[in-house]
Amino acid sequence: MRWYCLNTNTHGCRRIVVSRGRLRRFLWILLTLSAVGLILWQCAELLLNYYSASVSVTVQFQKLPFPAVTICNINPYKYSSMKDYLSELDKETKKALETFYGFSEGKSKVRRSVGEWDSAGSDFFKQIPLLKFEDFSRTATDLRSGQKRKIEGSVFHKDSSIVNSGDSNDIIGFQLCDANNSSECALYTFSSGVNAIQEWYKLHYMNIMAQIPLETKEKLSYSADDLLLTCFFDGLSCDKRHFTRFHHPLHGNCYTFNSGENGTVLSTSTGGSEYGLQVVLYIDEADYNPFLVTSTGAKIIVHDQNEYPFIEDIGTEIETAAATSIGMHFTRSRKLSKPYSDCTETGADIPVENLYNKSYSLQICLHSCFQKAMVDSCGCAQYAQPLPAGAEYCNYKKNPNWMYCYYRLHEKFVKEQLGCQQICKDACSFKEWALTTSIAQWPSTVSEDWMLRVLSWDKGQKINKKLNKTDLANLMVFYKDLNERFISENPANTLVILLSNFGGQLGLWMSCSVVCVIEIVEVFFIDSLSIVMRRQWQRAKKWWNDRKRDRSGKAPQAGELERQGHDNPVCIDEDLPTFNTALRLPLPQDSPLPRTPPPNYSTLRLESAFTEQLPDTLEAGQR
Repeated sequence: MRWYCLNTNTHGCRRIVVSRGRLRRFLWILLTLSAVGLILWQCAELLLNYYSASVSVTVQFQKLPFPAVTICNINPYKYSSMKDYLSELDKETKKALETFYGFSEGKSKVRRSVGEWDSAGSDFFKQIPLLKFEDFSRTATDLRSGQKRKIEGSVFHKDSSIVNSGDSNDIIGFQLCDANNSSECALYTFSSGVNAIQEWYKLHYMNIMAQIPLETKEKLSYSADDLLLTCFFDGLSCDKRHFTRFHHPLHGNCYTFNSGENGTVLSTSTGGSEYGLQVVLYIDEADYNPFLVTSTGAKIIVHDQNEYPFIEDIGTEIETAAATSIGMHFTRSRKLSKPYSDCTETGADIPVENLYNKSYSLQICLHSCFQKAMVDSCGCAQYAQPLPAGAEYCNYKKNPNWMYCYYRLHEKFVKEQLGCQQICKDACSFKEWALTTSIAQWPSTVSEDWMLRVLSWDKGQKINKKLNKTDLANLMVFYKDLNERFISENPANTLVILLSNFGGQLGLWMSCSVVCVIEIVEVFFIDSLSIVMRRQWQRAKKWWNDRKRDRSGKAPQAGELERQGHDNPVCIDEDLPTFNTALRLPLPQDSPLPRTPPPNYSTLRLESAFTEQLPDTLEAGQR
């Protein structure tokens, strides 16, 4: 066994034999036995997996949590309720349309000259004057005064992708100037008069709405009874108690189904349109603001209960007089954070205050960053975003410079010069519902009569008119199937893979293993450190003895000169020396060389084993 251990390529067995000291020998025995046990265990697992022929099939039916569905009317506020606040603005807008395009209620469409427009007392055109440009030049005509003037400032062409096929003289826009420095101006032109009038109207509209209290705006918008006619979920009837009101600055009162505010999140165990959310919405097209919105219907967004519904960014529009079916596929995604990507787990490491009181997302960060920059630069908050602490919404009575400041700041934001895109990061985990939309005519021609009569009867307690199909929208939101798709990122290089690659390279080129590495550590680190420490100890001891001798004045004794140190008992080899190692042992001083002793010839002398000769031998001798 000893010969095998000395001549084998198995490092552990060899180290057991050649190690000096009981402690080292015990440690190598423990390491070798542990390695053998691991090898046997892993080989047994490999053999069991290799010869295993079983097949495992798992069938699982699970419920999926139903997402929150937020529904808003495209028209944010009832026009009949808002007329008192918007009467002056609407009057000036109609005058601008009549002057520029010849629109007049009850009159022929004959274009009037700007000089015929009596605009005395028009505060809206004083704040943001509408201008008509000639041949894309910097010469413009003020629609309020009718005077031509040279326009200075940077020119920004809004919606320039729209090609204007009409007369170039019909290009209009408006000019925004710094209230503190009239030479600092920006000119915004539009290739479509519709877009120019709408943009001009929205600026004044936001300025008016910013001065109305929130409680008043909630009363001016649609209630749940106004918006919802019928509701079904998972085959069961539902009502307004299953919806939570959510006020959006640009869309008025919105209503979220399955918001989870009461701590309960609804789920569904079956896919298909019959087991999702089915609602019939009352749009009331006749009460729409004609200058604020140009389409009819509703907007919805599907989102998680902890996410903020950015209805203005990613909302899906629902048509009237149609049944809109939205099928969903649920996907849960998970990204690795640093050092694999630059995403954030909770947004706590982002130096931007979350103004939405919802879980972090990239959109929340960008909007919050812009609103913070708006408050810092312009002194007030933009109307479409939540209010930061201690701020108030902009209006040109208190902040006459806010429109110019807002457009300048928004320009920097779009060009990524504000720094928000560099600060904000993607969320590491998020949920997504992929939507597939299909539309069908609703109600059908043969069923239109009786359905409208029944719905009018159901709604008749609140309105005194027969419903029209253009006032209604049918919406269905459902899971197409209950397959949850999970996308996760896994590191391509882990510690196990790294060690395996190192082991493969060491084993392929140097026939080295973990035991070999431990052996290298033992020899080059532990033994080297032990030798250095022992020599330092001997030097220190010699220096101390010399110092004591110098103080006492005694001459060094012969025994002290010969005493140079002692061996570590742990490292003493207890095995007996072999013949070859014995020849290499040093000879003692003052001792003669050993000689080969002469042979003891007396041992070669034959001695008789018997004192007397036997009788039979005597007879043979006589013969």
